[in-house]
Amino acid sequence: MAERSGPSVYSIAAHRGFADALVAGLLPRYWEDDVGLARLTLLLPSQRAARTVSEAFIRLAGEVGQAGLLMPRMAVVGDLDLDETLGPLLDPLGAGEAIPPAADPTARWLRVAQLIVEDAGDAAPRGAALLRQAEQVCRTMDRLLVEDVGPEQLLQEPVIGIVGDLAAHWADSTRLFLKVQHRWLAELEERGELDAAARRNRLFDYAAARWAEKPPGTPIVAAGVTSAAPALARLLRVVAQTPRGAVILPDFDLSLDEAVWEELGCAGAPQEPGGPPFGAADAATHPQYHLKLLLNRMGIARSEVRPWHRAGMTAAPPARSHALSSLFLPPRASAGWAALPPESRQLAGVRLMETANPEEEAQAIALLIREAIETPERRVALVTPDRGLAGRVAAHLRRWNIEADDTAGRALSQTPAGRVILLLAEVMAERAAPVPLCALLGHPLVAAGEGRAQWLDYARALELRLRGPRPAPGLAPLQHHIAHLARHDAAITQWWGKVEAALAPLMIAQGAEPAPLAEQIDLLAAAGEALCGIGLWSREDGRALSALIEDLRSHAARIGTVLEPLAVPALLRDMMDKVAVRPPYGGHPRVAIYGLLESRMSRADLVICGGLNEGSWPQPPGPDPLLPPAILRALGVPGADFRIGLAAHDLAGALGAPEVVLSRAQRDGQGPAIPSRFLLRVRALLGEDLLHAHQETHAVELARMLDAAEPAPAYQRPEPCPSAEQRDVPLAVTALDRLRGDPYQFYASAILRLRSLDPLDAEPSPAWQGTVAHWILQIWHQEGGELRPIAERVLDEENAHPLMRGLWRPRLLAALDWIEAEIARLPDRTIVAVEQDGEMIVDGVRIHGRADRIDRFANGELAIVDYKTGGPPSAAMVEKGFALQLGLIGLMAQAGGIAGASGEPTHFEYWSFGKDRKSETGFGYRIERVAEGRKKGLKREEYLAESSHFLREAIQRWIKGGEPFTARLNPDFPGYADYDQLMRLDEWQARADETGDTVA
Repeated sequence: MAERSGPSVYSIAAHRGFADALVAGLLPRYWEDDVGLARLTLLLPSQRAARTVSEAFIRLAGEVGQAGLLMPRMAVVGDLDLDETLGPLLDPLGAGEAIPPAADPTARWLRVAQLIVEDAGDAAPRGAALLRQAEQVCRTMDRLLVEDVGPEQLLQEPVIGIVGDLAAHWADSTRLFLKVQHRWLAELEERGELDAAARRNRLFDYAAARWAEKPPGTPIVAAGVTSAAPALARLLRVVAQTPRGAVILPDFDLSLDEAVWEELGCAGAPQEPGGPPFGAADAATHPQYHLKLLLNRMGIARSEVRPWHRAGMTAAPPARSHALSSLFLPPRASAGWAALPPESRQLAGVRLMETANPEEEAQAIALLIREAIETPERRVALVTPDRGLAGRVAAHLRRWNIEADDTAGRALSQTPAGRVILLLAEVMAERAAPVPLCALLGHPLVAAGEGRAQWLDYARALELRLRGPRPAPGLAPLQHHIAHLARHDAAITQWWGKVEAALAPLMIAQGAEPAPLAEQIDLLAAAGEALCGIGLWSREDGRALSALIEDLRSHAARIGTVLEPLAVPALLRDMMDKVAVRPPYGGHPRVAIYGLLESRMSRADLVICGGLNEGSWPQPPGPDPLLPPAILRALGVPGADFRIGLAAHDLAGALGAPEVVLSRAQRDGQGPAIPSRFLLRVRALLGEDLLHAHQETHAVELARMLDAAEPAPAYQRPEPCPSAEQRDVPLAVTALDRLRGDPYQFYASAILRLRSLDPLDAEPSPAWQGTVAHWILQIWHQEGGELRPIAERVLDEENAHPLMRGLWRPRLLAALDWIEAEIARLPDRTIVAVEQDGEMIVDGVRIHGRADRIDRFANGELAIVDYKTGGPPSAAMVEKGFALQLGLIGLMAQAGGIAGASGEPTHFEYWSFGKDRKSETGFGYRIERVAEGRKKGLKREEYLAESSHFLREAIQRWIKGGEPFTARLNPDFPGYADYDQLMRLDEWQARADETGDTVA
């Protein structure tokens, strides 16, 4: 290629394939005998770009038959990796001594949090919210530093005037930022340090000055750098002017009309002296806007940019770049689409795929990938910012044993090692609450290896015991659960001893009291190693976790950070979410999954752009949380819409592949999804006449067929009909109501013997409250004394959680006070039975139950009493035979089936713990559901006879008879929902309601 004077700035068109085209041109241009490309220095935007270029060199060497290749030196200069390799590159020039060291980002973050508290006082947020605000302050400082905005500019007249006109919350946040930044910079100056972003700017300026004064003797090429940071732009200008140096821009559109170029707006170059660097009409969302900004800051005219002289091995047709130029035209210029002929609007090799939902989209994308790799050496890439979609596609590919190389990796918080520390933090914060404790004990890394099966058996046994309301905080309240389990297996006490030894140190700190963060981190690491051994740190996620833990611990100790244990889980989760863990070895060599950042400069024969919906691609631009847009504009900082332009540029680069599929789902997890504005542009450019030819329907149809099945027949109302032997079961007095109202529930509980499990950390259920109340009253009746001390003792024994006690205890004690007073007001009664078991035989069936209380009147008659922590059943339910417990207890007493309580029952009373305005305590009342005199309902004298009739009828129909146990036989029966899923209620109830049938 002929050399010419002036800066050497090149562009590689989107259709050429940036990395492959780059190395195809670098090899003949900079190759030297004996040393190959070793004298060349490449400035690249990210570590991922360096890897992509290295792979392109390897492919090119194989293509040209080169046996070996000395690679160029690669330095990372982009925003993603501040000063990782540029510093060592400049050290021989003395930069290490001339430029102060960088402050550690973690130390800065923790110190800024302290500064916020010192400045805002009681108004400052607490816990994790404080650290998030500190992170926002650090991010804003970096954003200003990248744009070369010094702190003095924030105190100049334009900014001060704007602050006075702002809304109160913006003014407060701006003042807070200014104060914190001023104090932080003063501390940096005192220590002789710089922020990492400021040091990077110094390195760039130092290199630019030295290379301008004395050009390096070896060539330097900046490739793929699109950041428009002013300091970097100045360095790129110098690189472009060095001998044999060059700046190579990705996907810069040289075919754009000059009028369209001007329509993009100021882009950092004011139209008049003193004017704003960014105009209100700037097309910041255009994919070429940030490149125009970069050229303006470099001082390079668009006419000075030349096309790169080589194409890559995976180049697309040149017509693709012309179509892309038309696709992203600004509003006024896009009006010319209507006049374009079909051949200028078509996108050969580009297909549009639309699916019904994200799962179907993932299935279709996986099928496209599977089909593509059938062709030898064909490379496929999925590019998507939607991590959920990426995960689903990777899971579908495992159907065919294809492990995709997901370059974005997994967040550390989602890895096994990260989850261990997060669960330990939750155990510490919530003081051994059941949910995190059981999740921790069952974690795959805990007790891995020999003996794990026994460990899991004990962990599951403890989990079953902990189901229900949350116990009191700490490990000590769990001892009585272990003691109960030890009755069946004494070895569980040794197991619990190991668990307790590992977790006890975490129980020292109170959740709401601040404690040194470094000490808490040490405790978590020690507990994790005690439970998992060195296996916690041995894999890639463990090594990443170790680095994060050590970094946070050391700086928190030096800074003196204190934090409430309750806030530690959120803090660690926020930090882990930012750490990507990648497997040590890549997946399939020809299948890659990229995020938008990782996709830059990458290349494949087939590129699938997934998740093209608004909110995903592009993501909504969020304003700076501290500085309002007006101040940022006055400072010359690009607005939030600038990120949309970068997303558009990423899509334009992906569209340069030989084959492209643009995919979206019509719905997402929240509801109907809006197509991406970029996808709508593609559709508009194609027009109705070309749109159909670009649709990808085959993969969608196949995706639907893969998991399609014949429609399942309509599920009928269950009517199980067990054998006579299976039916012949005892009948509890509390089960007759269920048998008559919903026979299927009786079948599931009494014949199948299925019981619902309470969830962990459940709200106190009525059944649990009833059990506790009955136990309190039983002890009181047996031991005498006052009720309140007994109630407190039982609640202590039950390890009731303080919150639950605070909510339920006042109501319980008020009702107990009423019961104590009400019994004293009934001197004509004598309590003859409390929580007394009884039984009788009726038609060959054993009827059994427990009487809460039975009183005997002076005339020998009996009163059957049932305590209710909730409301008693209605008179109508008693009359219909759906509330017969008192009647059956009465029959049992009448037959002499209850020891010490034989006689003729005449009163059937419910003593409720519910609200009652007439009660002096506000809670507690007694009521009978029998009709007196002319009132409608079940008469007192008929109560036992009707109960006996309903009992015998049920026995003859279901226990001794052959009638099926029909689900929801009587819709009026207010049964529990424990077995609704088992009977698949939602699948047939609507049909039954429509027909009005009570029996299917």
